[in-house]
Amino acid sequence: MTINSALYNALSGLSANARAAHVVSSNVANAMTEGYGARSLGLSSRTLGGAPSGVVIDGVNRHVDERLLGDRRLSDAAMGHGSTRSGFLEGLEKTLGTPDQPGSLSGRMAQFEAALTEAAARPDSEAALNASLNAARNIVSHLKATSDHIQSARLSADGSIAQEVAQLNQGLQDVQSLNTKIQVAIARGADPSGLMDQRQQTIDALSSIIPIKQVPRDGGQVALISSGGAILLDGRAAELTFSPVNMIVPEMTQSGGALSGLTINGQPIDTEAERSAISGGSLAAHFQVRDDLAVSAQEQVDAFARDLIERFQDPALDTTRAPGAPGLFTDAGTAFDPADEVALSSRLSLNPAVDPAQGGALWRLRDGLGAMVQGNVGNATLLGNMIDALDAPKVAVSGGFSGAARSSAGLAADLLNTITVNLDQSEARLSYDIAQNDSLRQMELAQGVDTDAEMQKLMIIEQAFAANAQVVTAADEMLQLLLGI
Repeated sequence: MTINSALYNALSGLSANARAAHVVSSNVANAMTEGYGARSLGLSSRTLGGAPSGVVIDGVNRHVDERLLGDRRLSDAAMGHGSTRSGFLEGLEKTLGTPDQPGSLSGRMAQFEAALTEAAARPDSEAALNASLNAARNIVSHLKATSDHIQSARLSADGSIAQEVAQLNQGLQDVQSLNTKIQVAIARGADPSGLMDQRQQTIDALSSIIPIKQVPRDGGQVALISSGGAILLDGRAAELTFSPVNMIVPEMTQSGGALSGLTINGQPIDTEAERSAISGGSLAAHFQVRDDLAVSAQEQVDAFARDLIERFQDPALDTTRAPGAPGLFTDAGTAFDPADEVALSSRLSLNPAVDPAQGGALWRLRDGLGAMVQGNVGNATLLGNMIDALDAPKVAVSGGFSGAARSSAGLAADLLNTITVNLDQSEARLSYDIAQNDSLRQMELAQGVDTDAEMQKLMIIEQAFAANAQVVTAADEMLQLLLGI
């Protein structure tokens, strides 16, 4: 080996040592950075004329377990879907209230029956009659508040859909741009690892919205396909469109054309299908809340309001009322029409005949809604009939309740029970998804940067640097000696 070849070998080694030290420092500095792929330096020996001629830097390799990354992204989507569903159901349960809460629907029904019972025991007491009226008014207010909450949740879901669609469109454009930059970097022989980190972070930010599968393409590019088969990016980014609304009422549905659906590149997507192209993420869950869960909840609340109205609208309950006249609970002051049940809970009101605030009189609770003058103040027959009407077993004819006959309080309990069961199932699934997601993230971290191993590499690099530097020094001394001869 000549002095020149030894010197060249040492200098190429020093260059490789410097580059390796930079890679190690980058790994250590980004050990906790989300989306960072651990780097390693690719080296190979070079020969010239059959003789060793230094070391060649082949490039920087980025290490990511694509299978594990894909599983974690699907887990992100499942968590986004579950948390959205559970959030709606939890809010609805809180609005209705649990039976142990006096302000719950069940609690207000119990208070109403207790007030009627006290009024039946003291039919001459105006205070007892007023307590019964206030208890009935509280039921009306509670059902209206529940209906308002449901529609507010639908409007919130509609707004969240618009936000997530905008985020998806921007994210897909960013991935397309990064794909191009990565391809150019590879063609120029530059290290694209930093750009790949950015691309992974961008895709990770979208993974909770729609379950995404990443497919490799030539030139370091990737294609993105939803687990439902929708092509989100393959060369060019897809464009998703959605039109939000400023107000939602119970009568508004997507199937009726009042609410927007979703399109991908102009093609409508069936967001209600079990195997929709977007199923599994938070976007699908928002559509489910707006078009399914909240609609079903509204139907059940309306069915409860209908049951309540019909119990007190029975002609046999109060003979003073004219045929077809409304009972104690009314549909915006009029008798209930079975063909107009949608949004009934939001229109529920007390009969003006018994409400002093509307020009009525309290004594009609005792003497009859159609009574023109006060009757015997000791007559509690009507009040007793009202109690019996609340307790009478009756089959709910709408709302999807079971065919079992139940009292009004029993129907209120069934309404809450339906929501509670759905919430328990959703939370159980969400707990599983969270645990799985935590495990997958821990596995990602375990396969990420090992700082102990990196520090060991740094020590080896330091030793190699010192050895190469010593070779350079020795070569320099020999050259100086030769020049001095």
